[in-house]
Amino acid sequence: MSLGQAIMIFRSGVFQLLIVASPILLIAMVTGLIISIFQATTSIQEQTLTFVPKIAAILISLLFFGPWIMQMLVQYTLTLMNQIGSMG
Repeated sequence: MSLGQAIMIFRSGVFQLLIVASPILLIAMVTGLIISIFQATTSIQEQTLTFVPKIAAILISLLFFGPWIMQMLVQYTLTLMNQIGSMG
């Protein structure tokens, strides 16, 4: 395997990670922002208040995006497996 192939595999892996993780991270960020605005307007400064809604939003988003994430990861894994034969 050449250095160029290794860099290409690493780059595609990082790109795949960003694509797969972005919906869940965006939902967690938006949920945290909404809770922070709620805390600022009501003057409730409880730090543990953000955890339960964030965890619930992340679990719901995993239920919604889970099949898509699994499909993307399986497709990436199959692509890597198919490239093994051409690397030798």
